[in-house]
Amino acid sequence: MYWWGPFVMLGAFFGMEFMAWATHKYLMHGGMWHFHEDHHVAEPGFFERNDVFFLIYAIPSWLCIMLGMIYDFYVPVWIGYGIAMYGFTYFMIHDVYIHRRFKWLRDIDHPYFMAIRKAHKVHHKHQGKMHGECFGMLVVPKKYYTEAKETFKRKYQS
Repeated sequence: MYWWGPFVMLGAFFGMEFMAWATHKYLMHGGMWHFHEDHHVAEPGFFERNDVFFLIYAIPSWLCIMLGMIYDFYVPVWIGYGIAMYGFTYFMIHDVYIHRRFKWLRDIDHPYFMAIRKAHKVHHKHQGKMHGECFGMLVVPKKYYTEAKETFKRKYQS
């Protein structure tokens, strides 16, 4: 019936990469640095103040899905699903794969994922709130992908 729904969901998912970049650059490294700072400085414990940013994405996703269902208007429902899908992807790539907060996905050996890890390491080399780079998650500068492809080729050509 709503054949366009998955397209709206995918649009929201890919749009979230820009939102995540902007939120990371201007909020997390701006006025909300207090919550993000412990993510850049190793502190003991499993949870970080930075984990509060989950709510910035979870609440709009939940509201879109809930209000869309209540008012029988499905565009926001699909947008909410796209935001949730991005949140799940963020958790799996950022928290599980990059920061190794869980013991899953440690053996992924692909240039794209190697580039994501490298860009994030470059982001974390700046422990202060200023002079950051590589604020996105899924879209990384081409130089890191090119470098990862070369490393991958050298690893498997020998």
